[in-house]
Parts: sequence; structure tokens; C-alpha cells
Amino acid sequence: MKVKRIVANIATPDIALAKRFYQGVLDLDVLMDHGWIMTYGSREQASVQVSFAVEGGSGTPVPDLSIEVDDVDAALLRMKEAGFAIEYGPADEPWGVRRFYVRDPFSRLVNILSHRD
Repeated sequence: MKVKRIVANIATPDIALAKRFYQGVLDLDVLMDHGWIMTYGSREQASVQVSFAVEGGSGTPVPDLSIEVDDVDAALLRMKEAGFAIEYGPADEPWGVRRFYVRDPFSRLVNILSHRD
């Protein structure tokens, strides 16, 4: 047996709130919409990964989600333009990523990152 995919499921009374943050700002594709559940992701790339942590690194809280982007500074600008408050960063971390933390509309702490070259 091989795991093919891992999906984070976030309970909310209003799934429409996800559209502005995950599709509008992060440009994720709608992969599934059954009315009661909407799945956002990338049609280009998928990976199987799950992390467990006692902290988020650099003394930060453990984020609920980590989203890797190709340009973290562009993502940061879009988050600010959309009115989402940045809770940490941007920071160049010693393990080779540039990142920031932001809360999504459901108060989930999201780590937005890019690997530095």
C-alpha cells in the first residue's frame, strides 16, 4: 500500500470565506466543489507530506498549514493588499527558507514560504 495524497480538512460554517484567501490571493485551483466541501490545490503539482512539530521554528507557534510559493515576497504583498494581517516575518530562516505567517479567514495560522536559492 502507498499513500497517494494527504488533504487537510478545515471545519467551517461558511466555506465561501475560503475563496478570497485560497483562490483569490494564493491563486489555488478549485479541485472539487460539492457544495458542502470545496478543495483547493494545484493541478500542476501534488505531494504527500505531513509534519509534526513542537514549535514552528525560530520560537514561533506551530502553523496549521504550510504553503510553499514560488515568490514569497509577491505573496506577502498580495496578502497585505487583501487586508490580511501578517503575524510573523517576513524572515530569512537559518534552514534556508524565507517565510511569513498570516491567519486565514478561519483563524488558522498559515506559514507561507519559499526556499532560498
